[in-house]
Amino acid sequence: MATPDASTSPVEIDRSRRGIFWMLLTMFFFVSMDTIAKYLIQNHHVFQIVWGRYFFHFMVLVVVLAPRLRSLLVTQNLKLQLARSLLLLTTTCSFFTGLQYVHLADASAIMLTAPIFVTALSMPILKEHVGPRRWASVAVGCVGALIIIRPGNGLLQPAALFPLTAAILYAFYQVSTRFLSHSDSILTTLIYSASIGALIMTASVPFFWQPLSIEEWGWMFMLGVMGGMGHFTLIKAYTVSPLATVAPFTYSNLLWAVGYGYLIFGNLPDLWTVVGATVIIASGLYIFHREQIRKAR
Repeated sequence: MATPDASTSPVEIDRSRRGIFWMLLTMFFFVSMDTIAKYLIQNHHVFQIVWGRYFFHFMVLVVVLAPRLRSLLVTQNLKLQLARSLLLLTTTCSFFTGLQYVHLADASAIMLTAPIFVTALSMPILKEHVGPRRWASVAVGCVGALIIIRPGNGLLQPAALFPLTAAILYAFYQVSTRFLSHSDSILTTLIYSASIGALIMTASVPFFWQPLSIEEWGWMFMLGVMGGMGHFTLIKAYTVSPLATVAPFTYSNLLWAVGYGYLIFGNLPDLWTVVGATVIIASGLYIFHREQIRKAR
């Protein structure tokens, strides 16, 4: 993690602090969204919850971006935009399905492997050089995931495969986002992600619809708002501060997940989950450290 030194100007320090604040807020919004989803999934089909997440997210964007909506739909790479949107949608479906059976902290810890999978995909897809140290860190991160999942003992299998699949899909999503950043604006990519998900789930949800109470409609609305706010604050974090400053703070999502898991659902991660999450975080931070060294060179 980048830290200010004596030569760092007050303006740069202020930008770093603001970036860290926005990233911490991002993780709060995303884990809040996951918590609401886990609560609603107890009584409703996962597709109905995914619909709420995308439909209300899209509605918020329509209201906020209405004057610019038509121009933002112009893309230089429509096929990749559609593919990326489908990746995010399937990631959400996989992760929300896993939340039906896996504790919030366990699912969040497994999702921490996504940056590790991004590193593994960097060489075949992005044509980046991945040295032996980073490959070793990828292997260590996968071991951390296995510690949490504990295959063969029947505690989390096969339910833990859902958040693990979500992490892999999310890695492909992040790689596709890197490609799109060279051709389309962030807002264009954001509106496609929300609109494609809303369109597909609106066509699918009638087959799985269950009546909602007024309170549940309110939670469904908050689900979309939390998702939209999370994406907005994520953009703010990467806008005001360098990636090297804010990226390590994505791991704060585990703190929110543990807190929500205990306060809302009355469960805490066991020792093996804590050990596995620690291994994954250490591996991810080392990979990030090596990437900064490579970029500096």
